[in-house]
Amino acid sequence: MRAIVDLPVSLTRESEVPLTTQLSDWLRSAMLNGTLAAGERLPSSRGLADQLGVSRTVVTEAYQQLYAEGWLDGRHGSGTFVADLEAPPEPARPVPGQVAARPQEKPRINLTPGEPWVHDYDIAAWKRAWRKAADLPPGNDPDPHGLPYLRDLLAAHLRRARAVPAGPENILVTRGTGNGLDLVALALLGHGTRAGVEEPGYRVARNVFKARGAEVVPCPVDEDGVIVEALPDDLDVLYTTPAHQYPLGGRLPIPRRERLLAWARRTGAMIVEDDYDAEFRYDVAPLPALYGLDPSRVVLLGTLSKTLAPDIGVGWLVGSEELVDAIAVKREEVSDRTSGPVQQAVVNLLERGDLERHLRRMRLEYARRRAAVVELLGPVCSLRGDTAGLHVLAELPARLVPRVVAAAAERGVSLDAVGRERYHLGPARVHGLVIGYGSASLADVRRGCRIVAELITELATGQGSAPSAPPRPGGRAAG
Repeated sequence: MRAIVDLPVSLTRESEVPLTTQLSDWLRSAMLNGTLAAGERLPSSRGLADQLGVSRTVVTEAYQQLYAEGWLDGRHGSGTFVADLEAPPEPARPVPGQVAARPQEKPRINLTPGEPWVHDYDIAAWKRAWRKAADLPPGNDPDPHGLPYLRDLLAAHLRRARAVPAGPENILVTRGTGNGLDLVALALLGHGTRAGVEEPGYRVARNVFKARGAEVVPCPVDEDGVIVEALPDDLDVLYTTPAHQYPLGGRLPIPRRERLLAWARRTGAMIVEDDYDAEFRYDVAPLPALYGLDPSRVVLLGTLSKTLAPDIGVGWLVGSEELVDAIAVKREEVSDRTSGPVQQAVVNLLERGDLERHLRRMRLEYARRRAAVVELLGPVCSLRGDTAGLHVLAELPARLVPRVVAAAAERGVSLDAVGRERYHLGPARVHGLVIGYGSASLADVRRGCRIVAELITELATGQGSAPSAPPRPGGRAAG
């Protein structure tokens, strides 16, 4: 690790330019001209503030701006570093007459959606949570609702994070979104029922409803989300992702939310609100959860899959007390449960505030990657859904999409396309790339998006060619 650099910064209070802007401009220029090299560690905000004779807020805000733009890289517990924004060097060519080493598999940059970043977490908090969970003896009579104290903490968390008016009596602890969907389907659906799913939308929802005997009905969406006027009146359940539609990225506006709830009250349908990507939003105010607008017609599903990691296996289902109790009865009948020790570990993370601190840190990390995607792909295509979540839709002509996907695979970048069958029951109406920036590092996001932008430009103008075999597609992580 390199030593902390001594920054020869000079700021003036006589300028009309704010001190924070002066500092961020100086740092940006220093990284562009090589004064600050990739990997160099910057002073702490307190140390640099003391050196410059300014408030710590000036330095903190300058660092945050450069984080968001992708210039800086924060490593938890280690400091602030200049990000590596350059492409990796080409492998050395073999010397004639020398036996070539066995070629290694080319590292891939994963820009498919649905996977979070799981490499930056508070290791001490993680170990502490599991040690404390291990101190408790195993139970032999699990509550199908979940641990009472965890339900208390989740209710408080949802009130703070989503303004959801729920108490512990409204919460059932699940193993994630998929498990929550299945429990709702178990209680509300069966042979002869009809379940609406967004089109294009989440394949798992279609599969779960179909497995529980319901007829799955595709319900069209536009750039804002589900189209209320296109909904049939004979649905028993409607599954929707209003916070960040998967995969088109729309955020359901408040007037349309109110019309959707009016439709549910008129038809008697129950809305299953998957709060997908609600934790992550950029430059926009949060929109109220559907559940908060009408708890009698909505079941809210959430998960820790994106906040922490997909294999945590803890989520929540929020509904009216009567419905939650009915689902708990059905759950007990099929011997479904959420691991007690895992629930206890989550209790520890919530109780100490570790989960919320991690969430704040990841919001900043994802904001930087989102900014890189918009900066690099925005000039070459139209982007949808860039105000929230961990993916955007890059709209392209249908003929171009498979060629870009295949050519990117040849250059080590894995992509996904919205026209793929798993997003649709019928023919695709929207075409483009679903760019996920959750699981790749900031440097890889930038490298991958540069490659994609180059390919879009080349192939759109007929300057390039693409191989015919597309890569194996990615998909939204199980929640």
